[in-house]
This record gives sequence, structure tokens and C-alpha cells, in this order.
Amino acid sequence: MAVDYAVIIIYLAGMLAMGWWGMRRAKSKSEFLVAGRRLGPGMYSGTMAAIVLGGASTIGGVGLGYQYGLSGAWMVFTIGLGLLALSVFFSARIARLKVYTVSEMLDLRYGGRAGIISGVVMWAYTLMLAVTSTIAYATIFDVLFDLNRTIAIILGGAIVVAYSTLGGMWSITLTDMVQFVVKTIGVLLLLLPIAVIKAGGFSEMKAKLPTEYFDPLGIGGETIFTYVLIYTFGMLIGQDIWQRVFTARSDRVARIGGTVAGTYCLVYAIAGAVIGTAAKVMYPKLPSADSAFATIVKDELPIGVRGLVLAAALAAVMSTSSGALIACATVANNDIWSRLRGVVSRGGGGEEHDEVKGNRVFILIMGVAVILIAIALNDVVEALTVAYNLLVGGLLVPILGGLLWRRGTAAGALAAVSVGGLAVIGLMAAYGILANEPVYYGLLASLAVYVIVSLATKPTDAAVLAAWRERLAGRGAETGEPVDDDAVTRA
Repeated sequence: MAVDYAVIIIYLAGMLAMGWWGMRRAKSKSEFLVAGRRLGPGMYSGTMAAIVLGGASTIGGVGLGYQYGLSGAWMVFTIGLGLLALSVFFSARIARLKVYTVSEMLDLRYGGRAGIISGVVMWAYTLMLAVTSTIAYATIFDVLFDLNRTIAIILGGAIVVAYSTLGGMWSITLTDMVQFVVKTIGVLLLLLPIAVIKAGGFSEMKAKLPTEYFDPLGIGGETIFTYVLIYTFGMLIGQDIWQRVFTARSDRVARIGGTVAGTYCLVYAIAGAVIGTAAKVMYPKLPSADSAFATIVKDELPIGVRGLVLAAALAAVMSTSSGALIACATVANNDIWSRLRGVVSRGGGGEEHDEVKGNRVFILIMGVAVILIAIALNDVVEALTVAYNLLVGGLLVPILGGLLWRRGTAAGALAAVSVGGLAVIGLMAAYGILANEPVYYGLLASLAVYVIVSLATKPTDAAVLAAWRERLAGRGAETGEPVDDDAVTRA
């Protein structure tokens, strides 16, 4: 294992070095939180794919393939569909807004009264996403070094917190680009073909496994629908995803680069399912489906290659963890703490250098909190389910409603967030956290309240809507250009 250890150690040292390099570039709030909004299509595509394809997509995706066969690809596939939908239909508008958080977008659209509650919901979602990603370090470091669970979480979490705190989004962007390359080589170019060959090829896999393993819908229609509702729609509204959209150099980069990343996710989904199916042929009686990835890597790959593939798994976890961490810290600082102090950011302006220090402190605080919660928490699936249920049930309707329906009002948005969030919490208590009903009924309640309250209250002030249309047209507070009606129509 000495060669494998060397590969991993070099990789981890490289992550820290990029954090140090990123610190030298992050000299303003914009540079620190959104990489100066300067990413081109190549880097944007790689980093966007890295953030959405985490440990759940890699280790969990292979596990679903082990359990259900090719239809196990649906979870990651719906993530790719969500990213495609975001990129094609919404990313250009989001990029033009020149904000830092989803709550700032809601403030701009509804007149400054919807942000605080949505900020708390988004903070809870990003916090739990960072926690569940951090817990995954225990699995990987256990395979690598046979480490105690707590030590593994502290080691992996400390590295992510270090490079994220040092350089902010610049460090995370650089590390994500490396992680994207490592994942592509490790999972798609090495593990996938080796797993299929070791299993005897597709003909042998079909001969040894039940036919339902090759049924595209074998996982079940209701499960697929739930994946679409949670993951596809979750991709449209998550702060961790939007913050990457804000890094795009232009709306064209956001649209094209995101489409490339979404297509990559679809390929990655199928690859994970095929690897899991091959593992089922080689190891038909594993105690846990989620151990399929580690088992096939540990037993079937040659020295050196094994280290690279494990580095790919580590890269998957780190990219999601760091993206969720900076999103969590950004929301905590800009949407909650600043509002409690009475200092409400209005988006594009205010690039003071001293704001970097404040955001850096919040990343450090949130990072320590994430590590401590990850050590104390055992049930990862339940924590992630709670996070996504609250996100979709509470925020999907007011966010998409604000983008698509001019008649939506601040009162309707606040009611939708409150009723949807409370309905999800109550239904999870009644039906169970892992049940499908909470997100179904919570989303319907949020939609009904949003429409009814919006129609029953006074329309949003014309000046607020005019400022909103200026932002959508790409002319914000920085330029002060007049509204162009044709541009607004195109937006």
C-alpha cells in the first residue's frame, strides 16, 4: 500500500497548496465568495460537475447499482437533469443578478422582506449537506489507513476547512478542477472498464444476474419520481449550486458550461450503476451495498491505480463538502448575521476588502461546527433527507415563482416558505423522516398558499419590479443604465 499512500498524501498536500495560492488571489468579497465572477467555460464546467457529484453520487451511486442494477443510475441521473434544467432555463438570469445568495435574489424580487426566513432554511440545508459530506471521510480513510471514525472525520474535515478558509471560492475552484480531473480518470477511465472486465464482460453479467438488474425502471416509478422531486428540483434552488453559477464570467458561460457539466453527470450516473452491477457479480453477498465501491477498489485494482481511484472518491467528497461549507458560511454571514446586525447587503455593490476577513472567519466557525456535528451524528441518510425536504418544500415555490410569475408577492413568498417548511416538518413527524409524503404534500401546501396569498394581497411595488427587471437584463446597481424594454423581454 506504500504507493497508494504516496498518491493520497501527494493529493492532500496539493489541496492545501492550492488553498495557500488561492489566498493570494482572494483580495475582495467578490474574489473570495464567487471567484471574481470570472470563470470561463472550461473551468466553470469542471467545477460545477465537481460540486454536484459528491460522495453520495460516487459511493452511493455504485451502491445503488449493486442493489438495483442499471436502474440504480437514477439518483445521479436526476441530479444531472436538474443541472441541465438550471443551465438551460435559469442560469443566465441568475448570473445577471450579480448577487451572492439565494436570499438576496428573493429580497430583490419581493422587496426586501423574504430573505431572513429563507436564509435560515437555506443555512440549515447547506449545513447538513456539509455534515453528511464530511461523515463520508470516515469511510474512505478507513479503507486507506484503517483510522478511527472520529480521527478520519477530523483529518478530512480539517483539510477542507483549511483550504476553504484560506482562499475562499478561488481555492475551492482550483481544488475542484483538480478533483474533476482525478474523478474522471479514476472512476470513468480506470474503475469502470476494470470492473466490467473483472466481472467477465456484459454478457457474463447478464448471465449471472436477474433480468431486473438490466431493467431501466427496475428501481421503481415512485422512487424515480421522488428523486426527480428532491434532486432535480433541489439543483434548481440550492445555494451551493447558485454560488457556482455566480462565478461564471457571463450568462453564456453559465448556460453552456452548465450544460456540459449536466451531460457529464448523466454519463457519471450510468458509469456508477455499471460498476455497482459488476460488483454484484463479483461479490454477491456483501453486508452493505454502500461497501461495494470500497470492496472492488481494494480487492481488484492494481497498486497505484488503487490509490488514484481512492483519491477520486476522496475528491468527490471534498468537492461537495467544500462547496457546501462556503455556501453555509456565506448564508450565515450575509443573510443571517448581517441582518441581525441591521446591515443588509443589496447584492452587486460593496466590494470592501475587510469583508474578506469576516467571511473567512465564518467559514472557519461553520467548518468547526460541521466537524463536531459530523462526529456526533450517525444517520447520514436521515439528515440529508431532512435537509432536502426543507429546501424543496419551503423554498422551491417562492424561488421559481419569483423567476416565472410576475404576480407573486412578498406576503405570498413568506407564507409559502413558512407553511411549506412547517408542513414538511409536521409530516416527517407523522409519516417518518424517510417517507415520500412530507415532500409531496409540503410542496403542494407551499404552492397553494403562495398562489392564494399572492392573489389576495397587493401586487409587488412597481419600483421593486423595475429594479428586478434591470438586474435580470444585466444592468444592476453598478452601471445605473436605464431599462431597455427589449432586453427585459429577452430576459
